[in-house]
Amino acid sequence: MTKQSEKIFTFQNIEQQSVLTGTNDQLLVLIEEALHVTIHVRGSQAVIAGEEADLTKAYAVLDVLAKLVKKQVSVGPADVVSATTMAQKGTLEYFLDFYQESIIRDNKGRAVRVKNYGQRQYVSAIKHNDLTFGIGAAGTGKTFLAVAMAVAALKKGEVERIIIARPAVEAGESLGFLPGDLKEKVDPYMRPIYDAMNTLIGADHVERLIERGVLEIAPLAYMRGRTLDDAFIIVDEAQNTTNAQMKMVLTRLGFQSKMVVNGDPSQIDLPKGVKSGLLAAQKILQGLNRVDFVHFDSQDVVRHPVVGQIVTAYEEADEKLKALKKAREEGQA
Repeated sequence: MTKQSEKIFTFQNIEQQSVLTGTNDQLLVLIEEALHVTIHVRGSQAVIAGEEADLTKAYAVLDVLAKLVKKQVSVGPADVVSATTMAQKGTLEYFLDFYQESIIRDNKGRAVRVKNYGQRQYVSAIKHNDLTFGIGAAGTGKTFLAVAMAVAALKKGEVERIIIARPAVEAGESLGFLPGDLKEKVDPYMRPIYDAMNTLIGADHVERLIERGVLEIAPLAYMRGRTLDDAFIIVDEAQNTTNAQMKMVLTRLGFQSKMVVNGDPSQIDLPKGVKSGLLAAQKILQGLNRVDFVHFDSQDVVRHPVVGQIVTAYEEADEKLKALKKAREEGQA
């Protein structure tokens, strides 16, 4: 049986202790669950118990988060999840680098920053390329960061408008059968985009930008026949585009424009037998100049830790299914 040990982390003051423990010790619980330790607060100290390697990581996480508090950074669950993930990967020494600069400040004045190495690569790719693909698991921040980069570009005057499109797969792009006007038909499919925009600049500002034609949120089908100059274009849920749709939207890219295409290949909702345009684009466009692909996995998830576990569980189940299918095919050969 592995020997259990203890390590004591001392909070510098009551404010630091309050921030690092969180409401009802929720932040400590996240550290406990991720690193397989137990943490008990006694006065101004946190007593960490567990196997030596695990409690060393947990102590290091508390220490690096304490340094964020010193820098007047608001520490929340996403920061803790990022820190524990990096501790597990052995890359915690680079954690503070993510807080050196922010992409933009949201509607409440909070800095929007990358939370992990995958997000850092993604933001760098968007900065340095005309076309960037963000491919991977749900909850990795692809859509939110793309919207943040678009808003930042608009504020800096780098683009004149933001255009965000996603395929309305559930309606088969045939929205006429749904009740209401175009906006009422489209909005349910665009809700995640509106949520991100509202968080970043506020609902009232979003409406004003839409009225002025500076912001356009529409189904993919409405991109046909257009050339989009001086624009930041985001194509979301791109795994649900057909090959023809993907080619159509990619060729809308105009001068002084950037395009970000996001999708999760594990969540394809296309009819059976219809191939995903996102999967095809990965093969066709690899190696092209000013085109980059950034891949996310379950360890890049910045939502609740359980989301990462769920994604991992599904990935493992898919791999087992593929292996079983391959074994059967080889047995029949």
